[in-house]
Amino acid sequence: MTRLITAVVIGAIFGIGLAIAGMLNPSKVIGFLDIFGDWDPSLVLVMGGGVLVNAIGLRFVLKRKTPIQSAKFLLPTASRIDKPLVLGSVIFGIGWGLAGLCPGPVVASLLLNGTAMLPFFGMLIAGLLAGRIIMRRVGA
Repeated sequence: MTRLITAVVIGAIFGIGLAIAGMLNPSKVIGFLDIFGDWDPSLVLVMGGGVLVNAIGLRFVLKRKTPIQSAKFLLPTASRIDKPLVLGSVIFGIGWGLAGLCPGPVVASLLLNGTAMLPFFGMLIAGLLAGRIIMRRVGA
């Protein structure tokens, strides 16, 4: 139960951060991605802040023998850039550019504007399931 409460609190903090940063507004995100048009660079600060917090925080977290609420750290082990990574990244980027929303903001937006976000959420789930099926078929 403690893990669930912690996950909800951390998810809420993440969602609030996304809302404050403007990531729940598709036009803000599309403005950021429109580097040859009316470019809005303000999301660079959001990304830079995320990288900075992660770079500093990860050093402290990994000094622990185990995480606070898990038996071990579950860190990525793959370090190779391969076709599935590149293809998935391209598909993710195209979807992000077309919709102006990525998975975190879609989930956060469900609380604020659930009816309007349901199609995006449905497509997000469909995309995740399709990706899982494709990965199983190619044996990755």
